[in-house]
Amino acid sequence: MSEQKRPAINWMDVLGLLLLAGLAVLPPVFEIHKQLTLLAIGMVQVSEGWILARAPRRGAAYIVLLKIALATLLIDHTGEVGINSSYYPIFYLPVVTAAEYFSPWATLLWTALASAAYCSYLFDPALRDFEVTSESYTLLAMRILFFFLAAMVVNRFVVENRRQTRLYQELAETLAETNRKLEQAQEQARRSERLAALGQMSAGLAHEIRNPLGVIKGSAEMLHQKLGEGNPLASELAGYISSETNRLSALVTRFLDFARPLQMELAPQEVTTILERALQSVALARKDENGSVRVERQYESNLPPIPLDESLSEQAFVNLIQNAYDAMGPNGGTLRVTAARSNGASRDGVEVRIEDTGPGVPAELREQIFNPFVTTKKTGVGLGLSIVSRIIDGHHGSIRVESGGEGQRGARFVVFLPASAEAAAARAS
Repeated sequence: MSEQKRPAINWMDVLGLLLLAGLAVLPPVFEIHKQLTLLAIGMVQVSEGWILARAPRRGAAYIVLLKIALATLLIDHTGEVGINSSYYPIFYLPVVTAAEYFSPWATLLWTALASAAYCSYLFDPALRDFEVTSESYTLLAMRILFFFLAAMVVNRFVVENRRQTRLYQELAETLAETNRKLEQAQEQARRSERLAALGQMSAGLAHEIRNPLGVIKGSAEMLHQKLGEGNPLASELAGYISSETNRLSALVTRFLDFARPLQMELAPQEVTTILERALQSVALARKDENGSVRVERQYESNLPPIPLDESLSEQAFVNLIQNAYDAMGPNGGTLRVTAARSNGASRDGVEVRIEDTGPGVPAELREQIFNPFVTTKKTGVGLGLSIVSRIIDGHHGSIRVESGGEGQRGARFVVFLPASAEAAAARAS
């Protein structure tokens, strides 16, 4: 049955009421039962939307049954012997209604029921005084065949209309999905361009800053050695200069890591093996800080090998896992790491999800989180995820951030890594 529902009342319902009113004023005019039956048919006609809204599964069946019953009743109050009544076309109303709401086979069954209701007047006692000739039976057969013909013509139109509507809906969904993927590709392209430009600028600045830092650090260390115990305050200040210089030097190193062109050495790798190394590396480094973090692993079996740079891909996973630990803080939480085949015929590869139960990433930052100098940490620089994005882009993959899975808590980073051409061909075969 069609899921489309009529509005409560429209101009076609009003026109139908006018046509039924025209039948009411035709002879026999003073047959009150005829007028009441036509009024009931009109009420059913304009109440279809209301009936369907309150009984969406069986409402259409109730409507057709009511119309068959009222059409049969109308034939009995037209002043003519039932089977010969000039009002027999009223049975087209339930027949066409069934064709509108039901499948072809169901429409045939409803039409047969309406025809049986019409033929029931063959057993009318009033016919005993009349002789039913072969011509009358022929006329009756023609009328019934026309019932079925009208039902099939209307139903064919309705079925085709439903099919076209379904095709348009599928096309609209496909276009929406294509537009979404196009927007993602454009955003990734813009992000790659920004990263490339900022990388070149960062490389120049880092080289210019590193040399003066070396001089400052060397001078501070010499000053600290010369002063010794003679001037404790100056010696302490020289120590501050040296330690802050080391911090700046580490920052410059991160700038250089961000700006340095990636030298990819791709080879087929098991993603789960690299993930396990990254998890163990972060867990060993953080065991004194976040001992209460529980790690859940969900690895699909028989994952295809992925062409990866082993060192760079491990660095990317380490950064993502470290961010998850930082987000959950000293109270810990649950870290979920999943690896599975990607969904979609045009995306052969592995999808890795790293999900934490921290506060999550604000919605307004999800589009910018992979840009340089964008961070949610109080002491962060904002280069970690930018480096991760460059590494994933270098593998021709993609990365995005989503809300977590437990009541929208936490953050979920989804990394897609394309499979090798050999694995993709084997999977297709």
